[in-house]
Amino acid sequence: MWVIAISAFWTSLGAILFKFQFLPSNLPKLIGRTLYWVGFPLQIFALAHKSNIAKAIWLPPLTTIQMLLLGLLLASLSLYYLKRFTRDLLSDEILDKLCPTNRSSQGSFILASILGNTGYVGLAIVPALVSKTYLAWVVLYGVAHNLLGSYGLGVFLASYFGRPGVATNWWIQLRDIMIVPSLWAFGIGWSSRHVQFPAAIELGLQFSVKCAIPAAFLLIGMQLCQIQSIRNLHSALVPTILKMLVLPGIAGLALTILGLSSDARLAMVLMSGMPTAFASVILAEEYNLDRQLAASSILLSTIMLPLMIPFWLALFG
Repeated sequence: MWVIAISAFWTSLGAILFKFQFLPSNLPKLIGRTLYWVGFPLQIFALAHKSNIAKAIWLPPLTTIQMLLLGLLLASLSLYYLKRFTRDLLSDEILDKLCPTNRSSQGSFILASILGNTGYVGLAIVPALVSKTYLAWVVLYGVAHNLLGSYGLGVFLASYFGRPGVATNWWIQLRDIMIVPSLWAFGIGWSSRHVQFPAAIELGLQFSVKCAIPAAFLLIGMQLCQIQSIRNLHSALVPTILKMLVLPGIAGLALTILGLSSDARLAMVLMSGMPTAFASVILAEEYNLDRQLAASSILLSTIMLPLMIPFWLALFG
């Protein structure tokens, strides 16, 4: 797909430029903070300002919440019980890679399992695969996932795992959520959706969003090229399976039981099966989590995406 080809180009470019030291070593940190405070908030603002989701029903946000909580549960159970049940089958070395024990890696492990790229990749791919009747559902799922997942639960978990000295102070995680720029961007964009901006501002918004996406892929490439060995990809295997196979599969089965079929069900399944979000790397940069695990999960889940889409189309389309 064209979107995947573009993402591969920018990711490869970032990896090559950083690998051969054409870029300064502190650039990933700078790009990550810029995207967190400026790039992604602008994307959320533009989406909230232009989207007409007033007639969308309760199912997309409810599905989002259920997938986030289920992903959190399954990722936590995997961390604490996978070793116990597979100790006789796998060596301790492999188990340590599959189920990290240090706090920063556990945080990235959980974030990679639950946060999906429903923004750029999801909103670029899914509308072309489902009926226009359910486009509002796709948009609402994407917005809800970004707000409740990436910059709601995601910030809470990143703050919890990234600050071991103060992790038990719930008000610090709450404060971190309240100052997330994307939450404020959504509120302002939603409240101003009936306001017609001048053409220059509209153009500036679109230009900013288009710049943020390549910058995000460049950041992923820079992080990927810092992976010391292919063995580091092992730690991303379980989060990728949970994100790309288990969660969308459960979503499809649950929606089928509820009586949904065709494009209504397919839209929710595809959105819940998007690859690991850029936000996992952004949050890893911001809260000092395991950056390599976050980047590896994005790599593996993105590779799986073109393989899984035909599977979901055949199963739930």
